[in-house]
Amino acid sequence: MSLYRSVVWFAKGLREYTKSGYESACKDFVPHDLEVQVPGRVFLVTGGNSGIGKATALEIAKRGGTVHLVCRDQARAEDARGEIIRESGNQNIFLHIVDLSDPKQIWKFVENFKQEHKLHVLINNAGCMVNKRLLTEMDLKKTLLPILWCGHLFLSVHEALRHLSSSPGKRNIWLEGSSEGGTAPQVATCPLVGGGCGQTVPTSVLQDPLSWGFLRPPHGMLCAASGVYILTTGLIPVLEKEHDPRVITVSSGGMLVQKLNTNDLQSERTPFDGTMVYAQNKRQQVVLTEQWAQGHPAIHFSSMHPGWADTPGVRQAMPGFHARFRDRLHSEAQGADTVLWLALSSAAAAQPSGRFFQDRKPVSTHLPLTRTSSSPAKEDKLIEILEQLAQTFK
Repeated sequence: MSLYRSVVWFAKGLREYTKSGYESACKDFVPHDLEVQVPGRVFLVTGGNSGIGKATALEIAKRGGTVHLVCRDQARAEDARGEIIRESGNQNIFLHIVDLSDPKQIWKFVENFKQEHKLHVLINNAGCMVNKRLLTEMDLKKTLLPILWCGHLFLSVHEALRHLSSSPGKRNIWLEGSSEGGTAPQVATCPLVGGGCGQTVPTSVLQDPLSWGFLRPPHGMLCAASGVYILTTGLIPVLEKEHDPRVITVSSGGMLVQKLNTNDLQSERTPFDGTMVYAQNKRQQVVLTEQWAQGHPAIHFSSMHPGWADTPGVRQAMPGFHARFRDRLHSEAQGADTVLWLALSSAAAAQPSGRFFQDRKPVSTHLPLTRTSSSPAKEDKLIEILEQLAQTFK
């Protein structure tokens, strides 16, 4: 990230993303936009057990909507559901336990949901930020694709092979020319998608890939990019059956400092920076929203920035930032306001699909003079990469 981008973005944040920025913007809000009741409409909110997601779910429930909460932690989700029911008096609050960093779980959830429920509004709220490279469990299945993101490495091949061969209980992995007990094993080229790398492993291992155990890609990327992609594309057929369907994705103004990068999706070629990886994820979500709007005109797609909000996620992932700006942050309800406006109001539906919103207004997805625009080819490449990955786990 350039110094210029950083300075311009931070100045914008102090002016617009803080509590005072919200209080200034809300003077232009139309009060009756959210004076609506939505009985019979069905909403799905990911990450609805805390923060902005929970605040959003509660306000929808108060207006009579049926709410499906998609959460990872059973105990916290049950507590949130109980609280929403008590405060809203609405019993139509349903809970689904899904790890959105696990593509197989997402596909299973999507298939079950399509058979059992209707859906009017999908709210992609769940997100995560990590400050070091974390690994989430993923089955290797029958190829090395999970080591690769369609040709883009989660780990370097050498690092992956070292990991596998050194892990307790895992079968050894040989490179061509190595040996065990003085005898060179049979080898076969790794079946890499998007071009081979010339590495080789024993044919016995390729025939039994589950013996490799599990490799893990950085948690945040899969959660924010692939998870949103699979969930949204999987539920589009359900949404298209209903009147006034909408998809809202909670992105972040932090994406303004990032240009779409499809050549290094896992930040492998640079030192890992959780904040910048998060910002890149959010840039991808904005691009996906624009692409979906073009491809599915029957659905109203939007992405949004909730401002700098005082949520459990911010307190945990950015303790220094939270300590410094705590008194200037949005409340959870203020952070959820534009999500609700996009999900509920007729004024939002009248806006062009695919836009990025802040404080109920469409705003630019780029800072001035920062050169963060991407070519159509780059955006198509993102879709191609995510689609190939998604289909691998279907």
